[in-house]
Amino acid sequence: MRAATVERRTKETDVFISLDLDGTGRAEITTGVGFFDHMLDLLARHALFDLKVKVTGDLHIDQHHTVEDTGIALGEAFRKALGDKRGITRYADVHLPMDETLTRVALDISGRPFLVFRTEFRREKIGNFDTELVREWFQAFAINAGLTLHVETLYGENAHHIAESSFKGLARALRNAVAVDPREGERVPSTKGSL
Repeated sequence: MRAATVERRTKETDVFISLDLDGTGRAEITTGVGFFDHMLDLLARHALFDLKVKVTGDLHIDQHHTVEDTGIALGEAFRKALGDKRGITRYADVHLPMDETLTRVALDISGRPFLVFRTEFRREKIGNFDTELVREWFQAFAINAGLTLHVETLYGENAHHIAESSFKGLARALRNAVAVDPREGERVPSTKGSL
């Protein structure tokens, strides 16, 4: 089974993640941040990952620690669930439209974490959610998952659509990249023999 559980406890947050890469898109998300819950729910649904997230954070301060620490823990769970990465497709990219917005996501499950994030928001908030936290989450997730990840919104106006197209684009790219390629067999998709 390609699944993992991660618990992360700090003075700022208490995070529990359960992730199954070979799921059906079921999600149980409770972070205390409504818009963020929505993004994680659609990530699970469109990646076809089964995902449980339970977070208690210092929301009386702000949402930053909750969002970032969830990205760290989910990235760790993703890396653990993939194991030695034998047989995976590894690379994937997608253009994800959402109404007037188009976002491109490309990734490599390389073990060499790097984020290029070329997405801008014209508003500071979506409801009470700080839009700058979208990049913070992607950074935390990519680094801890071991992904080379490029996210670029080619055009768009609505902040909700920009954020959602970024998360859905990531979901679809992850779904394709973790897919088992029967031609790979038990090989790791690298000339080095490991990722």
